[in-house]
Amino acid sequence: MGFDTSDDAGVYRLTDDIAIVTTADFITPPVNDPFLYGQIAAANSLSDVYAMGGRPKVCLNLICFPAGKLAPDVMHGIVAGALDKITEAGAVLAGGHTIDDDEPKFGLAVTGVVHPERYWSNAGVRPGDVLVLTKPVGSGVLFNANLKGWVSPEALQACLETLTTLNRTAADVLARYEVHAATDVTGFGLAGHGFEMADGSGVCLEIDVDRIPVMDEALDMYRRGMNTGVNAFNRQMVAAHTRFEVDLPDWHREIVYDPQTSGGLLAAVPAGQGPDLVASLKEAGVSAAVVIGRAVASGDGKGALVFQ
Repeated sequence: MGFDTSDDAGVYRLTDDIAIVTTADFITPPVNDPFLYGQIAAANSLSDVYAMGGRPKVCLNLICFPAGKLAPDVMHGIVAGALDKITEAGAVLAGGHTIDDDEPKFGLAVTGVVHPERYWSNAGVRPGDVLVLTKPVGSGVLFNANLKGWVSPEALQACLETLTTLNRTAADVLARYEVHAATDVTGFGLAGHGFEMADGSGVCLEIDVDRIPVMDEALDMYRRGMNTGVNAFNRQMVAAHTRFEVDLPDWHREIVYDPQTSGGLLAAVPAGQGPDLVASLKEAGVSAAVVIGRAVASGDGKGALVFQ
């Protein structure tokens, strides 16, 4: 698995039973706390392996750090936060690389393992599948609004708890079902990553807007006029392939373009397995899990998104 389907990671077969899953990701700080920043960045990086059905094994730090502006203990806090999540994932931190930069950036190069015949791609959605999402969306606008002091402490804390939650449990549960395709919802938003699935599979994804789980106060932030610098790009990326069949104000539509950090898994499974999968996810503690839509045949064989 390489570049062709815009998947979350590469997959390379080593033996008949083992393939490696390899990926890299890093982000700028969404919060001021170094430890929390490290946790979020690590969870975000590890997620790409989970989205491929793999298990993380070895991680390398990727650090850009303004040594002349910030004290060494800030970097130590970032790495400590990352190590906390790496350990929780059952992986190890084996080193990394650091360069001097004007702005902090941190993430991981992650190597995981998966059976060569059991990895998940984002390009296997079949007509009739249902779409299950495991985390709410809205972190992008909440982080921007928090810079202006608009977000309540309770809503911000709930957002941070979501972002620092690994997708490990969700992936473990999904592995017991017939996953036709999967991805994680990150920087391109629900619409962008949903379209990658639709386009790679040649299907139309019909998504029920009312069923999309949304973080507390995120819609309120859009209603008040807040936005992110990425929404416009995400909207433009899918505009020619997306239509809304539900009457929504423009500010409400923005939630499907909201860029996520350490977002949830979006998985396509047979319709008959959807209810049991959601019940199993909730029982395992993935409380936001919900069926948000379905896949139908595309008339022209090209990918499309319909929000209903």
